[in-house]
Amino acid sequence: MKILVTGAAGFVGFFVCQRLLKDGHTVCGIDNLNDYYSVQLKRDRLAQLIAQSNFIFQQLDLDNRAGMEALFAQNAFTHVIHLAAQAGVRYSLQNPHAYADGNLSGFLNILEGCRHSGTKHLIFASSSSVYGANTKVPFSTEDNVDYPVSLYAVTKKANELMAHSYSHLYDIPVTGLRFFTVYGPWGRPDMAYFKFVDAIAHGRPIEVYNYGKMKRDFTYIDDVVEGIVRLLDHVPKAVTDEKAVNSKARYKIYNIGNHSPVELLTFIEVIEQAMGKPVEKIMKPMQPGDVVATYADVEDLMRDVGFKPETPIEVGIQKFVDWYKSYYAASASA
Repeated sequence: MKILVTGAAGFVGFFVCQRLLKDGHTVCGIDNLNDYYSVQLKRDRLAQLIAQSNFIFQQLDLDNRAGMEALFAQNAFTHVIHLAAQAGVRYSLQNPHAYADGNLSGFLNILEGCRHSGTKHLIFASSSSVYGANTKVPFSTEDNVDYPVSLYAVTKKANELMAHSYSHLYDIPVTGLRFFTVYGPWGRPDMAYFKFVDAIAHGRPIEVYNYGKMKRDFTYIDDVVEGIVRLLDHVPKAVTDEKAVNSKARYKIYNIGNHSPVELLTFIEVIEQAMGKPVEKIMKPMQPGDVVATYADVEDLMRDVGFKPETPIEVGIQKFVDWYKSYYAASASA
């Protein structure tokens, strides 16, 4: 396979590229290396990929239409794994135009590239944030997702609709993945677990939103990668049942989550144990755009590819803490 991975210097993209390269695939990675968070962290991830002979990198913005057209024209990608996006719920309140550029215009360029190059399978990252104000748990892909509560979630829901229309119109096999709070080594510094560990390491207090009365379905990075890789060859089939009331396109959405939500205060306790010291907590009200709980129903994933994420947070957080200490100790001595 010759696989395009967008967001290759990002958290999930980096690990997906590593796994694909290990499995012997040729991987072309693109990333714009923006400064939403540490560019050095992105470059340090990327350096490990560039060192491998079957990896090609191009610095490119998704919304660079001419550049994206040239990328697809010059490469015969068999598969596309689209992981690049402007991430972050709270940041979408501060810089909304970045989400329109990267998540909407950029995704349209991906769809057009797949359309004109005969891509065998497009896998793209959606988000559990599309469930928005839903109160029924666990969240099922059959649930209504018409009430997003952040612009970030809106762009992800729009991606799902855009992908479905292209699958329907041009017979492109498309799989969308709703990720649930992915964490692990080499993670994003804007994520809560990273901020908590960094605060403890530097003796700072942490802000705990909704007074700790929140639950998240924390999902370890290795489980996310395993789900993506297993789905790569699991191409959605068209629905042939004439009585089917929904889509007949070669299009499928999956949840990828640990199907085991954890209370935020319990999560913080696990981090404190891994760091070996407590942290001062400043209790804060719910933030705009946030949700109280996330909880993934992964029955479809289990049925179709025989896999479900299940790394315990105690294991995953310890691995993150070990990486954090090693990475920043090395950075300090460099």
